[in-house]
This record gives sequence, C-alpha cells and structure tokens, in this order.
Amino acid sequence: MKVLAFAGSVRKGSFNKMAVREAMKIAQDIGIDVTFIDLKDYVLPIYDGDLESEKGIPDNAEKLKILFKNHDVFLISSPEYNSSVTPVLKNTIDWISRPVEGEVSMEPFVNKTALLMSASPGNLGGLRGQYALRYILQNIGVLVLPDFITIGRAHETLPNLDEKAKAKLRLALTKLKKSFF
Repeated sequence: MKVLAFAGSVRKGSFNKMAVREAMKIAQDIGIDVTFIDLKDYVLPIYDGDLESEKGIPDNAEKLKILFKNHDVFLISSPEYNSSVTPVLKNTIDWISRPVEGEVSMEPFVNKTALLMSASPGNLGGLRGQYALRYILQNIGVLVLPDFITIGRAHETLPNLDEKAKAKLRLALTKLKKSFF
C-alpha cells in the first residue's frame, strides 16, 4: 500500500501541513509507505477549458496525475474555506481529472481510497470542509473512509498532536492498513 499525503493548503505555516506531517509519522511508525507532496510545488492555472484546448494539460498537472496513479491511498488534510474545500485543492482535482488519449475516465481517482483530516483554529476543526471534499471525491470514484479526523483549536494543538488525536489517527491508519493486507 502506497500513500500519497498532502495538505489542501499552500500556506507556509499551514496547520494542515503540520497535521498531515504528524499523520505521516504515525503511518510510518505502523509500517505504511508514505510520500509527502506540497501542492505549492505544483502551481497550476485556474482550470479553464479554453486554456486546456489551446495549450493542453499543464506539466504540473501531468506530474500530479502520475503521482496519484502510482499511489493507492490519499491522506489529505485540508482546511475549510467558507464551509467548503479550498480553491487550490479543488483546482488540483479538476486538472488531474482531465483525461488524455488512452486513459480511462478519472483514472487517477478510480479504485483509490482516501483518509481525510482537517485542522482549524475553530472548535469544529474544519469538519464542514470534509463533507464537501468527501462529496467531490466520492463522485469521481474514490472510496472515502468514514473516519472524521478533525483537529480543532489547531493554533493551540499544533505542531504536535495531542494523544487523543494521535490515537484516532493511529486507529484509522491501522484499519486502513489491515484492509490492504
């Protein structure tokens, strides 16, 4: 099982980057192969069908598409923007989902699994954004695990997760690992 871990934020001090890195440590401790990427390293224009028709799929979208195809699981920690998914994450999904000749529709996403988490200064920890992200991912063929991993009051609890959050993550990751072996 290969896991691709990333945050739905490109901000340098992102709570979600901190959270996904903490989750990676737990995953690696229980023997899961994890690759971290930063979406900031894969800058993409806002999806535009005319741009795609004129210039094709951007190189960074092609690079991400390969990464997504080569991993079984997505570990995504994403903040909530106005009760929804971040623009950078939605745009990334939109570009990666664009098919090229000889590719199965939604190939980077079909038969993949996702474990979602979120971190936020608010008490709900970004929970509402997870609902929006679940909806998008499920509609493009991703099996989204039912676990809700939220880190509220992230400005107080990160960069180190508390034991309750670590235990919840460890349990979700252990269940995920068992389902693949």
